[in-house]
Amino acid sequence: QVQFVESGGGLVQPGGSLRLSCTVSGFTLDYYAITWFRQAPGKGREGVSCISSSVGSSAANTYYADSVEGRFTVSRDNAKNTVYLQTNSLQSEDEADYYCARHTLGYCRGVDGGTMDFWGEGTLDNVSS
Repeated sequence: QVQFVESGGGLVQPGGSLRLSCTVSGFTLDYYAITWFRQAPGKGREGVSCISSSVGSSAANTYYADSVEGRFTVSRDNAKNTVYLQTNSLQSEDEADYYCARHTLGYCRGVDGGTMDFWGEGTLDNVSS
């Protein structure tokens, strides 16, 4: 049974940081690309970052939305079955529900291209002074 558990969200002041975690079970994380999405209240879903699988020619390639480039960093620890999203210099525009999704393939197609087959429930980032 495939499961995702996101954690690490919370209340932070502008300029602050949070590290989000996406811990998976029910499949071998090494072989899959994972994308982080976010959705702010009243807005559509936005792809934030993608990290390719740990195998093949595109191993661990990373992609970022322009809005977070240089501030967010995605990484993976397959031994812990976890993908991380380090979010720095947070702004009010970053306030959203963040969740991860598994690609059907092992590589990213940009930030949010391709087909996702499993989704997490999300963890909420509140950025407020």
